[in-house]
Amino acid sequence: MATGTITHPRLRPHLAIGEILTFAFDTFCSNKVRFALTALGMVIGTASLILVVTIGMTGKQYILNQIQAIGANLISAEYMGGAPRITATATDPLTIDDLNAVMAQVPSVVTASPVVPLNDRIGVGGGKEKDILVLGVAPEYRRVRNLVITSGRFFDVQDAQARNKVGLITKKMAEDVYGSADDAVGHTVKLSGLPFTIIGVFQEGVETFGQSEIQDNTLAIPYTVSRYFTDTSAVRQIYFSTASPADVVPATTEIKRLLQSRHRQESVYNVTNLTQLVVVAERTANALTWVLMLIATVTLLVSGIGIMNIMLATVTSRIREIGIRKAIGATNRESRFQFLSEAILISLIGWVVGILIGLAIPFSVRFLTQYRIPISGLSAIIAILVSSFVGILFGTIPATRAAQLDPVESLRYE
Repeated sequence: MATGTITHPRLRPHLAIGEILTFAFDTFCSNKVRFALTALGMVIGTASLILVVTIGMTGKQYILNQIQAIGANLISAEYMGGAPRITATATDPLTIDDLNAVMAQVPSVVTASPVVPLNDRIGVGGGKEKDILVLGVAPEYRRVRNLVITSGRFFDVQDAQARNKVGLITKKMAEDVYGSADDAVGHTVKLSGLPFTIIGVFQEGVETFGQSEIQDNTLAIPYTVSRYFTDTSAVRQIYFSTASPADVVPATTEIKRLLQSRHRQESVYNVTNLTQLVVVAERTANALTWVLMLIATVTLLVSGIGIMNIMLATVTSRIREIGIRKAIGATNRESRFQFLSEAILISLIGWVVGILIGLAIPFSVRFLTQYRIPISGLSAIIAILVSSFVGILFGTIPATRAAQLDPVESLRYE
């Protein structure tokens, strides 16, 4: 090797891009602990961003599933009264004829059930009585309301047509009165002296916390039998179910128009569905996800500051080396790119490891459990873009400082 030939990469004035990247990797290997701790912040930030999006999407899916468990195709119609009039008029409630008219004239409605609420007291043994809510409903009520039968069975069309005195009680009532759902089936309760056989125990598909017509102590009986206890054909509420969720909105409009046309003009009927609730839930979940993503992005920015501090310390410790390289011909651009490449390498390692961790957790949950956690590829892309931006942004400052060092002053630095 000839005398005076510069062979060590650190002292070569001009380095190709590949050599600069190789030199950056060698620098990383020679200071593993320092650079690894710096990259750790990027790992945490990148993984957090992906996991935050995953958590947000999981929460959104859970909320939507809860709403759909109430009844994705559900439409509810209820008489709300009438506009005030000077002359008193009779009420104009819904009737079973309204239900039949909707079923005949709105093709998208596939099933329906009236709801007639009644109150009574039943004996529960030991001379004690319990206030209960009795709901007169059709056999289709189970399907319309997505009820879960925990024991026994729901009454069918034959029970309704034969006016069999059968009923189902809620799971909460079965446990309070009989100890368990299985023990409740077969027992008899009396309503106004008429014996009703408990043929099943039910509960709502999702907890509504008392915000529905079903209460803790509820007994559901056939609508045809409930007519024994009332002298009117009025029903409190009618539930309709459409063939698909896409039919809910147009069917709601059509049902309201039809009901209004069958009653007095001043009568008010509330016809609602869960579509608006679903939209609000989606918007709320999306907004929360974006807020959490911004928080995770702040973590990445903090990591970027850590990279900048480490690179500034690196520049300070290598001032003499920079001076030698610049003295023998290295340009400011090469000095800048050398230190910038080291910062980008730290970011690169950080986001690769962070993405692997961020995706490994939800994939592991999906593989090891029955939960189908949603996974967003977009979150990984965003993490890559943000991490790259952070690495370049915070790596530029120490790289620029290194490029602007005076070679003479650098050679004098101890």
